[in-house]
Amino acid sequence: MALPAPTFEGIKKSLADKHFAPVYLLHGEEGYFIDELVKEFENILTDDEKIFNQHILFAPQVDMSKVIELCKGIPMMSDRQVVILKEAQAIRADQLNKLHTYVSHPSPSTIFVICCRGAQAKGKDLMAALKKTQAVVFEAKKIKDYNAAAYITTFIKEKGLTADAKALQMLVDFVGADLSRIYNEVNKLATLLAPGAMVTPEVVERNIGVSRQYNSYEFVDAIGSGDAARCFRILAYFRSNPKALPTPLLTSILFSFFSDLLQAYYAADRSDGGLMHELGLKNSFALNKIKTGMSHYNPFQIIEILGAIRTFDTQSKGVRSRQNEHELLRELTYHILSAPGRL
Repeated sequence: MALPAPTFEGIKKSLADKHFAPVYLLHGEEGYFIDELVKEFENILTDDEKIFNQHILFAPQVDMSKVIELCKGIPMMSDRQVVILKEAQAIRADQLNKLHTYVSHPSPSTIFVICCRGAQAKGKDLMAALKKTQAVVFEAKKIKDYNAAAYITTFIKEKGLTADAKALQMLVDFVGADLSRIYNEVNKLATLLAPGAMVTPEVVERNIGVSRQYNSYEFVDAIGSGDAARCFRILAYFRSNPKALPTPLLTSILFSFFSDLLQAYYAADRSDGGLMHELGLKNSFALNKIKTGMSHYNPFQIIEILGAIRTFDTQSKGVRSRQNEHELLRELTYHILSAPGRL
């Protein structure tokens, strides 16, 4: 049975416990995970040990023969040395492949880290050698849009802050699933706010520049309450500010909202407590959005709307449609607000 792939948390824990592998490959699209792990590697040695035993190299300026020579070196006044090759995605595959001879027989006193930030590593010989040894290969994958809120919440808690639901959604709209941006924006708020403070929509608007009136949270509220004038006002803002909200994110939020409405209709217990348990709702604000939506859309309409959202999702990506995404979104909004519920 194949061993499970190494995880970000698992590697951090093993380093904290001083369980080191001789070779690590950190590669993939999500640069945040790689940057954070590199910080851990850069702190394995004490400040005194780093003087002679820590080598940070940047590709493509460094020759692979130099990298191998350093890796084979003997630590000075330390049990181990750390060699970190950064920006390895900039090295041609034939050059990166030259490392396979060292990776096949690594020095037990060297921790060698290869970082390919934002891309998968190249070089068949190198990858084959990594698989045959005790090397740790970690692929940093982009998080999904629907997981962005969870990561933002975690970062906010780590900084000793809290956030209300609307402020959280505004951050999701603005930052999306880019972990580096999530961390930077939350860190900015942490430096501006007092410990234990709450991140409110006013705080987000004032310090990050996201509009309190024109975001996905307000759009779903308007859709849920059947407020056509407000819906089209927000759409006009999105059209004038294309970067205000990525279409795929809005599609995901809309689909999730109507999916929750449909689930609510068929819940065994439709009391407030039953709905909150069934849908995993965290507060009364989220419950009120669902109840408001149920008062405006019946199950037949919701099923039709979910189909329309799926169609919009494919057409907005250029499949069977030449209309731009804003025209398609306007049509979808009209369809939702006037859905007859014919199956």
